[in-house]
Amino acid sequence: MTSSTKPSECAAAFSAALLERGVEDERIVIVINDSAETHFATEFATRFPERVFDVGIAEQNMVGVAAGLTNAGRVPFVHSASCFLTARAMEQIKADVAYANANVALCGFVSGLAYGALGGTHHSTEDLAWMRAIPNLRVMAPATANDSAAAARALAAHEGPAFVRVISKTLVPEIFPREHEFVLDRALTVREGSEVTLIGTGLGTTRLLGAAEILTAAGIEARVVHMGTVSPIDAEAVASAAAETGRIVVAEDHVVSGGLGGAVAEAVVQSQPVPMLLLGVPDSFAPIGPAEWLHEHFGLTAERLAERITEWLG
Repeated sequence: MTSSTKPSECAAAFSAALLERGVEDERIVIVINDSAETHFATEFATRFPERVFDVGIAEQNMVGVAAGLTNAGRVPFVHSASCFLTARAMEQIKADVAYANANVALCGFVSGLAYGALGGTHHSTEDLAWMRAIPNLRVMAPATANDSAAAARALAAHEGPAFVRVISKTLVPEIFPREHEFVLDRALTVREGSEVTLIGTGLGTTRLLGAAEILTAAGIEARVVHMGTVSPIDAEAVASAAAETGRIVVAEDHVVSGGLGGAVAEAVVQSQPVPMLLLGVPDSFAPIGPAEWLHEHFGLTAERLAERITEWLG
């Protein structure tokens, strides 16, 4: 599977799919923090104004309200920038949603380095680590527009607490068909290869797919695995990749500790220990600059990833 269509906006696709499900299921509501336009919720609000609860810039209250709405039989989707949702409302996510086993979908938009020049207070490069440390909370990170739409459909049908990291403000190439299904808790091999496995989630998946195409030109056949669900991770797929290719690379627009790389490493050491290369944001706050420049700065473009992987492979 290779990149096939022009780049598209994942957040818009996610919200469009949610609107489609909202037409079919009147239980679906959105709880939001004064950010409907940023997170493409305006059309849902126009169609169903009585089903959008805007609490203002009050993220802790936002999550609490969403948890309360489940007691009235509603299916709330919480829309917020991931940096504010996961950091400010951590206690409510843990206690009111995960501990209470509330049927709440926590949607973290503008994830990773997408806020660019707004700096370290707005970058969300720790969210996967924070969220996957909470018991009973499914953690997801779709990779493309069609994958994001499929994730919205999967969440609408899912019962239980979940966090989904939605790509925003960064266009990505489409690698999945429109009828694509997001299968919870299952990895998906998007490119076959026998010499090394590249595992990505969210933005990292298409970047690694691009890197694999460059590696092929250099005579290196890389398998690419999309880990759409980070927690619980598909440990069987990780073990198979380790056994069959002998080396694993993980890349993510997230700090290198605790995110997808940490999850994959934990699975590897318990099943099939192999050499691993973890690529992402190092132990530092990102400088100020556009997201595209930050991805280049941290070596997270397809070209830079291919260079780093080639060097590591020797």
